Amino acid sequence: MPDEITAAGFEAADRTGDWRALGTGASALFRTPAPGQGSVLLERVGVLAGAADHHPDVDLRPGGVVVRVQSHDVGGLSERDVALAAEVSAAAADLGLAADPAALQEVELTIDAMDRERVMPFWGTVLGHSRTDEDLRDPHGRWPGIWFQAMDEPRPLRNRLHLDVFVPHDVRQSRVDAALAAGGRVTTEEFVPQWWTLADAEGNEADVIAWEGFEDDLPDGLLTPEEFRAAGGVEDWRVLQGASAYYVTGGFDAGVELVARASRAAEEAGVPLFADLRYSGVTLRVGPPEDGWIDADRLALAQRAQAAARDLGLRAEPAVLRDLQLTFDALDVDAVRRFWAAALGYAERGTTDLYDPLLRGPSVFLQQMSEPREQRNRVHVDVLVPADVADARVAAAVAAGGTVVREAEAPFWRTVADPEGNEVDIAVIPGRAEHRSGRVDGSGG
Repeated sequence: MPDEITAAGFEAADRTGDWRALGTGASALFRTPAPGQGSVLLERVGVLAGAADHHPDVDLRPGGVVVRVQSHDVGGLSERDVALAAEVSAAAADLGLAADPAALQEVELTIDAMDRERVMPFWGTVLGHSRTDEDLRDPHGRWPGIWFQAMDEPRPLRNRLHLDVFVPHDVRQSRVDAALAAGGRVTTEEFVPQWWTLADAEGNEADVIAWEGFEDDLPDGLLTPEEFRAAGGVEDWRVLQGASAYYVTGGFDAGVELVARASRAAEEAGVPLFADLRYSGVTLRVGPPEDGWIDADRLALAQRAQAAARDLGLRAEPAVLRDLQLTFDALDVDAVRRFWAAALGYAERGTTDLYDPLLRGPSVFLQQMSEPREQRNRVHVDVLVPADVADARVAAAVAAGGTVVREAEAPFWRTVADPEGNEVDIAVIPGRAEHRSGRVDGSGG
């Protein structure tokens, strides 16, 4: 396409200083310190997107709005994204909102495989992802993409890293059955029905969790998943990490209206709301990442949001909902937790949990390991960060106990290992295309 540009070309364009090109398109975070500012910016973005006939992804958060532009027809960025980004930045500035590009990032995962074609169907099925050439992508643009790269020789020991996939209770059995049909196997039934541990053909594991069979007592005032489900007016919602609902909108305008109404209800109630707006649908969540639990106020907000969606004639599709978590088995949980908090820029919750403050990446859980597994994992984490913060992120990871184990491809990526050998690639996108082709102009041709 004639208007395609590279990531570096986008960032070099006029009026894109608020934005950073990451793994998927380019994003900007605008902080919203006062109630109501987020929904006002969202509605202005809706007007701009409609006028341009070019629609971004918008994540509305307590205290901020993330806007992501991309051009699907070119598989990347275009001059249309530059134009829309500049207009969104102008709208934010008009509202007195400041950009915070240093807080932007995207998390992805890479699986090393002897036979990619044997393992990809399992992961596409268990995650609900779609295949795109040699990788898997979340069709709703919320959760990490999965890359697959060739492995020279087998590493047969169990990984120290696996994925937890939280799914609605009423689709758990069908998800497990489909994953088994796609080449998976059950590795243990010890924890059924709390969760099912499955593995692909090469032994990489995923726990499928649906909040069934858990008997932990909750503090007074919090609702169990069963109590939440039994309440009226939340039939569209499912309890995952927090409670979530997904509505098919069939277009951007209906999504803007739903998120704006739900946001105003949240502000009136003083309850945090997390909304992910895509062209074809909206995901709503109550239950912040600090705890994820539901109380009476959060239940009431879910009920009001469902009423707003139904008033707009929108259809819920709960089967597409899922949350993702990375679980590390560790000998020294404290040391590994400190490293991953620094490497991912995550906040700590208790002694075993980490979470993305913007709720845009998978949570992290660390569990005690009884004896070493000293081979290199077949799964590692990729965190794509702005080019102007990459050095600081690497330095923070090293200061937290990490070791740089590969940097031949710096500055585009550097591999850092935690104290027990689990790896993360800290990567940047701008400049890669020019490096591969020898161009310096940032054009897409």
